[in-house]
Amino acid sequence: MIEKKQALAGDERAVLVGLVQKEQTEQQVNEYLDELSFLAETAGATAVKRFTQKLQHPDSRTFVGKGKLEEIRQYIQRRGDIGIVVFDDELTGSQIINIEKELGVKTIDRSDLILDIFARRAKTAQAKTQVELAQYQYLLPRLKGMWKHLERQGGGIGTRGPGETEIETDRRIVKDKITLLRKRLSEIDKQSFTQRKERGEFIRVALVGYTNVGKSTLMNVLSKSEVFAENKLFATLDTTTRKVVFEQTPFLLSDTVGFIRKLPHHLVESFKSTLDEVREADILLHVVDISHSHYEDQWNVVNKTLAELGCAEKPTITIFNKLDKYEQEAFDEWLEPEVKADILRELKERWQNETKGNCVFVSAIERTNIDGLRQTILNKVRDMYRIRYPYKAEYFY
Repeated sequence: MIEKKQALAGDERAVLVGLVQKEQTEQQVNEYLDELSFLAETAGATAVKRFTQKLQHPDSRTFVGKGKLEEIRQYIQRRGDIGIVVFDDELTGSQIINIEKELGVKTIDRSDLILDIFARRAKTAQAKTQVELAQYQYLLPRLKGMWKHLERQGGGIGTRGPGETEIETDRRIVKDKITLLRKRLSEIDKQSFTQRKERGEFIRVALVGYTNVGKSTLMNVLSKSEVFAENKLFATLDTTTRKVVFEQTPFLLSDTVGFIRKLPHHLVESFKSTLDEVREADILLHVVDISHSHYEDQWNVVNKTLAELGCAEKPTITIFNKLDKYEQEAFDEWLEPEVKADILRELKERWQNETKGNCVFVSAIERTNIDGLRQTILNKVRDMYRIRYPYKAEYFY
């Protein structure tokens, strides 16, 4: 079994590095680094410094330029307590080796950090298998230097082919592991598919959205359940499904893993079975954190991901959550109530037009307009029952 190095040990001091490439602005990269800092915090590290550099293309050897790398190295030496450097873009195996050689500290990229968080959050056999598969897929092209040593069960006889180097043996072992994990995941997927089929002829509703927008909190409010909710990224990995009844009309409500910009492709591939809840849903509830300074960018990231999953045309209700936080951050305490009301009305009218009337503004924490949200969902669910199961008249009224 190959020994994979852990991305973060917890309570580490981290340095963040971002590259301002063509068609990007410095402001955008700083926003990405804000999110990277939150990711590091979620994984148990504290980001104490960030470095950015403008380059048309990443340096093939060290990603950033020689001068910038020397600047980072000097800072690390002065501090003396930096345990890790995190790059906001994917690094190749050779880049990681070269950077670690120059800086003398552990170096990871955004994908490795996200995988580390997923590994910590995974609870069920399905999620653990999905994360492990994604980790091996990530590590395979970066194999050189990513393992400290090789651990084999049963000794060396029969494990090394004629003329193979150690790196070739490593690759073969990892490929075999990937094949095994895919087989195991396929078996779990079949069980999950059977479970979904056994749910009967209920309309399925799935909560989707950017990570940390309040999906799990809304799940708890709407279903009166106790789904884990925390102010950290990727608090939910395993899909939770509950039967919900509004005014004698039942439906199934699922909470799904959050999306994020630059989500590693191999992670999306590994979590296809979890995302099947989204694909098979009849209605999507797209939750947006209206208080976030770049909520429109997050909205677009989720819509793009949904399109990649083939779900762009599904009936969708956009739920603008955290309205209370938006008002606290957007409105000065001395602002006239009439002015506040006008601003909110214009905001709501704009998004009503953008979503063709399919949006609701709420605060899950403060329970603001939850009754309105329930009624909107109920109307959409009943409409879907009329279309899908016209003989189930008892669900319509």
